[in-house]
Amino acid sequence: MANTEFLDLSRRLRAALTPADLDATLANITAAAVEVLPDVRYASITIRHADDRLETAAPTDDLICDLDAAQYELREGPCYHASTDSVHVTGPHLAADARWPRYAPVAVSAGVLAQAGIRLFDAEKSKGALNLYSEKEGVFGDLDALGELFSHQAAMAIDYAREITHLQQAVQTRQVIGQAVGVVMHKYAMDDARAFAFLTRLSSNSNTKLRIVAERLLEETSDDRSL
Repeated sequence: MANTEFLDLSRRLRAALTPADLDATLANITAAAVEVLPDVRYASITIRHADDRLETAAPTDDLICDLDAAQYELREGPCYHASTDSVHVTGPHLAADARWPRYAPVAVSAGVLAQAGIRLFDAEKSKGALNLYSEKEGVFGDLDALGELFSHQAAMAIDYAREITHLQQAVQTRQVIGQAVGVVMHKYAMDDARAFAFLTRLSSNSNTKLRIVAERLLEETSDDRSL
């Protein structure tokens, strides 16, 4: 790939991977893969959870949900290996690839002749890989530089999305606790400081997070009102 083409792809990736919340960012990544990367027809993301459960996120077509699931079940294929034990995995000629004797015929029968998996993130509680599918045989044979570029850009977007998600969760937690404080103030004729201290004691005595104590109190109040 010429330098001008590589720079153009880099620019298009940066433009396509607009920071958002985590779910939207994953969808942006797979959409960008189909739009920007040469010969990519479909894309998805495999997430490997801490309990080794594999899950497909942000598929660009229902067809590849079945192909992802087949790889999880058979424990073979680029999608499976990129999310479990390799950084980048390519299969330019699936029909003749002896590495995946059970999965390759499934992909070929669905019209997928080449496939690649690119590790996107390796976090404490999960790993993630981008799955690329092509109907054109022989592609993805030289994916190293492009794969590194895409994984770098995508990792930056995912890190930003996680920060956004954490901030949103923090705001939601404060709102729930604030609502619970208001309920305690009204129910027991307390000021806000004493109401917050009351919730804090409940949290400490029951060894339960303050947010959960607040949520339970609001649920109980809602149930009482519905009677």
